[in-house]
Amino acid sequence: MTRPRPGGGDRPDSPDDGDNRGSGGRDCGGDAEAILQAARAAVGPALRAAVGSLPEAMRRVALHHFGWRDAHPPGGGGTGQGHTGKAIRPALVLAATRALGGHAPGAARAAAAVELTHNFTLLHDDVMDRDTTRRHRPTAWTVFGTTDAILAGDALQALAQRLLAEDPHPASARAAARLAACVVELCEGQQADTALEGRRPQEVTLDECLAMAEAKTGALLGCACAVGALYAGAGDEEVAALDAFGREAGLAFQLIDDVIGIWGDPRRTGKPAGADLTARKKSLPVVAALAAGTPAAAELAALYATPPGAGDLERTVDALERAGGRDWAQVQAADRMARALHHLSAAVPRPPDAGELLALAEYVTRRTV
Repeated sequence: MTRPRPGGGDRPDSPDDGDNRGSGGRDCGGDAEAILQAARAAVGPALRAAVGSLPEAMRRVALHHFGWRDAHPPGGGGTGQGHTGKAIRPALVLAATRALGGHAPGAARAAAAVELTHNFTLLHDDVMDRDTTRRHRPTAWTVFGTTDAILAGDALQALAQRLLAEDPHPASARAAARLAACVVELCEGQQADTALEGRRPQEVTLDECLAMAEAKTGALLGCACAVGALYAGAGDEEVAALDAFGREAGLAFQLIDDVIGIWGDPRRTGKPAGADLTARKKSLPVVAALAAGTPAAAELAALYATPPGAGDLERTVDALERAGGRDWAQVQAADRMARALHHLSAAVPRPPDAGELLALAEYVTRRTV
């Protein structure tokens, strides 16, 4: 499930008068890396406090998952390398808040709640997909077992709702309701993804896969932007437009992520190359290639109809590329990004105010293999 404006405040009259800084108070402008670093600094205390409140058994799992502690370090205890993820979703919350003239520090708890929700989905996804590595570390279920990983994920979701329930901000109740609805949509997307695995390739349509990807990935990015808008006191139209912006950017993100998952370097991605192909997942590039109606598409369909064997991955990747799956995904990602920018301009018409959101959207859609 893998599934993109807090606080009150007046919009600045000019870009020079605005708070064009990250949550940590440093000037970060349109530099996505600086925006993400500031978001991690802003939500880190709330995340650590929330995880630290868990019972010991679940806390150990969460600390390992976030990279804050090694599971079995020499001597029996120690601190991990801290591969906690890029914090794209909390950064979107805070950037949306600033874009609409809100007070970003007041949205830090909401941003942390979104990040907890994201990590709950990762813990569960790894179990369902049987992935063995994430962020260059063994996945939680491979270290602590399936049951403990699932329960730790459940606990993170509960912590997310608790953060919002205890937040005195006037938008917290609406944000909690929106995040809860998003979790239902994430579950719907994951269920659809799992169901597609049991169907023959020719029975899966591209529209189904696009809807599944929006639910799994776009929904939470859209929710993050909408929560930020709520915390800025935005109106319904602005909230809806930012939600749509996040959804389209999220779909572009998923398209690029699918490409990287197939053609990416495992040393950079932290996950084994081609794992989705080996599992015969109907990712977006695969389904688009299968629908091409070419000899390469027929070859790919034949490969997908049989269990993977030795040397099969290379043949599958080659057939997929010749059938146009990679090119289609890259073109489609650019189209979704264009749609995202249209929604962003509707919500935040002044380009200087939208700078951080634009930088984040470009960051997640311009990754390379």
